[in-house]
Amino acid sequence: MGSTYTVAVAAAAFVGSHFLLSHPLRAPLVRAIGERPFQGVYSLVALVTFVWMVRAYGRAPLSAPLWPVGEGIWAIVTVVMLIASILFMGSLVRNPALVSAGRPGPLPEAALGVFAVTRHPMMWAFALWGLCHIAVYPVAKSIVLASALVVLALVGAALQDRKKEQLLPERWRAWESKTSYLPFAAIIAGRARLGGFGLHALLGGLVVWLVATWAHMPLSGMAAGIWRWL
Repeated sequence: MGSTYTVAVAAAAFVGSHFLLSHPLRAPLVRAIGERPFQGVYSLVALVTFVWMVRAYGRAPLSAPLWPVGEGIWAIVTVVMLIASILFMGSLVRNPALVSAGRPGPLPEAALGVFAVTRHPMMWAFALWGLCHIAVYPVAKSIVLASALVVLALVGAALQDRKKEQLLPERWRAWESKTSYLPFAAIIAGRARLGGFGLHALLGGLVVWLVATWAHMPLSGMAAGIWRWL
């Protein structure tokens, strides 16, 4: 029998090792063993700590929910998860944050679609996923695991900005001036305009949202998304 404490330790190892290997330890390790071996070490550590976290989660007992989850919360979460799905699918195409530091590509002239919403649509998609799962499944082990993913996504996005500012100082700061870390902040400030979403974001996000929420039924026995009301 596991415990919520074990989930917390595994989650801390997963998040902590990611930050250490992505930032302070990356350069010295690459110098010592080379880029490809480093990527192998990074992937192995990520896989081991992730599996440990998931297994710990599965073995931890269920605690009592910290708050009641009514249909109102489910309705809000359903809409937010659709937005998260659109952000995620939109982030897969022409995302400057995904460009390899060694081979920086051209930055967009203007922030369109999901990048007008936030400079880090993929990270915010993960963070919204975590927050939504905390909202509808407020048991201790779920809160710990989802919180770890939220921290990994949002702190990771901020650190990514810092790294890009060092590698591409003028170009990345110019991109930052057109976009925002916080969702919709650039639009509210008038630095970007809402629109320009491609079909890969809108249609792809809709498909991911429908499939992922439907999958909750066979995987967990819990209806999620619009399937709760169909």
